[in-house]
Amino acid sequence: MKTLLSIATLAALIVGASAPALAGTCPKIVKKIDAALAANPQLSTEQMTQVTTLRDEGAAQHKAGSHKASVDTLNQALAILGIM
Repeated sequence: MKTLLSIATLAALIVGASAPALAGTCPKIVKKIDAALAANPQLSTEQMTQVTTLRDEGAAQHKAGSHKASVDTLNQALAILGIM
């Protein structure tokens, strides 16, 4: 029983420690997207709309505390921009 409790505690610590790491990643990705957009990338109007929509959605997810979803969304925008 002690071993099971120790494993559960360790798992909770690992999961809890990953959230702050993702939280700091979101703003860095947003800055990458903003810098790429400022450089006037060669994108179609549809792609530009997708990138800005994904950027705004990712930023909102970050503010709401959904950091994994934010990183996933922002990475979609980076992919359209050809940045990874």
